[in-house]
Formats: sequence, structure tokens, C-alpha cells
Amino acid sequence: MSDSRVAVVFDSVVLPVLALAGAVLLFGGFVWLGGTSPTETWLLLFKGAFGDAFSWQNTLQRAAPLMLTALCVAIPQRAGLMVIGGEGALVLGGLACAGLPYLFAPPAGVMGTVLVLLASALAGGAWIALAGVLRQYRGVNETIGSLLMSYLAIGLFKHFVEGPMKDPSSLNKPSTLPLNERNLLGLLPGYEVHWGLVWGAVACVVAGLWLFGSTHGFATRVVGGNARAARLVGLPSHRLIITACGLGGACAGLAGGIEVAAVHTNANASLIAGLGYTGILVSFVARHNPFAVIPVAILFGGFGSAGSLLQRRLDLPDASVLVLQGFAFVLILASEALRGRMGEWMVRQQAVRAERVAHETSRARLAREQAALDAARQEAA
Repeated sequence: MSDSRVAVVFDSVVLPVLALAGAVLLFGGFVWLGGTSPTETWLLLFKGAFGDAFSWQNTLQRAAPLMLTALCVAIPQRAGLMVIGGEGALVLGGLACAGLPYLFAPPAGVMGTVLVLLASALAGGAWIALAGVLRQYRGVNETIGSLLMSYLAIGLFKHFVEGPMKDPSSLNKPSTLPLNERNLLGLLPGYEVHWGLVWGAVACVVAGLWLFGSTHGFATRVVGGNARAARLVGLPSHRLIITACGLGGACAGLAGGIEVAAVHTNANASLIAGLGYTGILVSFVARHNPFAVIPVAILFGGFGSAGSLLQRRLDLPDASVLVLQGFAFVLILASEALRGRMGEWMVRQQAVRAERVAHETSRARLAREQAALDAARQEAA
């Protein structure tokens, strides 16, 4: 393997793996301070995530929305923008999914399911595209702008769910009217996992093929690499960036629609569960690669599903896994300081080797010349 390939593997694989391993070790130290065995915690963490068929099904179900919210970060990042407003796009997508029947009755069956999910994707896409428009035409920082827009989206969600769209029968927990049963997403045959997992995995694969296998995706990555150079060669950078934001937002909105159509059956406060924020971490660990988002989302879905087992067996709070996610996020951000260092080190080592070879070659040449000179003197004598 060439030095450049080794450097790429180190940045893309080794650094995230080391960061996650460090997070697990720190989490073990954290629970040890509370009097809990780190070894038992690690074993239960694995068992709760991947120990049996039930754990796997719970893990995969939790991973489905994380794949989509991670794409809300990964796709705009490839265009050079750091968007972290997936939570807002998710809740608006869920609201649009539950709200479409208020406008007209979707047909029962697959067509109606597609329509409510399409409404959720359009709502999320429009919301994050707005962050892109503000960035490109008004100079509003997309990271701060999208985050603040998430709070606005959550406020709008609560207003409609607790006000104009409230189901009169939902007294203690305000929610919208439930979707028609024939518009809900069912389960995969033979498994307790809804079809949202397939939607999420397909979205990741399609996004990866678009980014790395199409001219439009290549142009988007060029803009993300150097927007000024992209404009000089005639690429429509504004349009490409806004499109990337819209596609990312559509994925997060679709996640909200899937949560409504497959889990909650209506829009309620349970939809505001931080899935958009966890998607930020998933995208960072995956290095904003849509293909890598799938296994990383499954891993973090496993962390989430293991929380209940830690609570039952070790009397730890169910939310203790959020501490693990926090450690992982901090270490992933810290590892960014090491990104590219392996390549620089290899370049320096290659230069040292080249200098050493040149030096040895020079010494060998001088030795040959001296030997030839000595031979010539002996012949002359």
C-alpha cells in the first residue's frame, strides 16, 4: 500500500476508531467513579446493542433515523457548509407528515404513505435550503443560522401540535390526529424493524453514488473544496450549495416523517428526542461519507438501545449513554487536530529516505571513482 493510501486510511478509519475506543474507556472510568464495574458496563453495552436478535432489531430501528439526520450534515458539508440544524428539519418533517391529512385525505395504501413521506421531505428540504440561501445571499453563518432555525422550528412544531392541529382527545400529551392505519409504515417481513431502515440505507447509498459517481456530485465536492476556484471555472456555486442543503434537509425531514409513520403514528413532543443532534456525531465519525454513515449509525443506534439494559442491570440512568456520546463527540473533534498529520509525517520520512539514498549513492559513486583511480595508479606503476 502506498504512503498516500496509508495516510487516507489513518485519517478516515484509524482516527475515528481510536476516538470511539477512547470514548468507551472514558465512559468506563466515568461509571467506575460511581461505583460500577467498567468491565461489566462494557459487556452489557455490547450485549444490549448486539447480544441477541431482539437487541439487533432494537439497534437497527434506532439507527434508521440517524442515517438520515447524519446525511443532513454530510451532504452540505461536502459542499463546504457545516449545517447542524437537522433537528429542526426533522420535527418539521414530522409535522408535515402528520399535517398533510388536514389538507386532504391521502389515498389509503402505499401511495398515501409515499405522499405523507414526500411532504415530510419537502418540508425538511425547504427549511435547510433556507439556511443555505441565507448563507449565500446574506452572509449568515450556516452553523449558527441552522442551529437557531432549529429552535424556531421546534417552537412552530409545539405551536401547531398544541394549538390548531391538536387532537381533542389528546389531553395529557398534546398530539395531532393519528395517521390512517393504511398510511403507516409496516415492519420488514419476519423482523420487528420498520421499513424506515431500508429508506435510510437506500438514501445513504444513493447519496454516496451521487457524490462520488456523478458529475453533479463531483461539482458539489469541487465547490466544497474551493468555492472561489469553482466560480472561476464557471460552476454555479450558489445553486450547488443550496441544492446540497435542500437534499440534506430532505433527508432529515424524511427521518421525521418515518418516525411519525412508523413509530408514533402522530406528531407529538416525543419527536423532539435529539435525533438531529446525534446525527451530527454520526456524520463526524463517518467523516461525512454517506457510505460510512450506515455502520456508524448502527453503532450509535446500539449505544442507544443498550441504555435500558444498563438501567435494569446496573441501576444506571437510561440517559447515561448520552455521556458516552458526549465523550465520543469531544474526542472526534480533538482528533481533527491530528488529521493530515500522518500524511505530513510520511512526506517527511519519504524526504529523509530519499536524502539518505542520495547520500549513499553519492558515497558509492565516490568509492567507485576512488577504486578506479587506485587501479589506474597501480597499472601506471
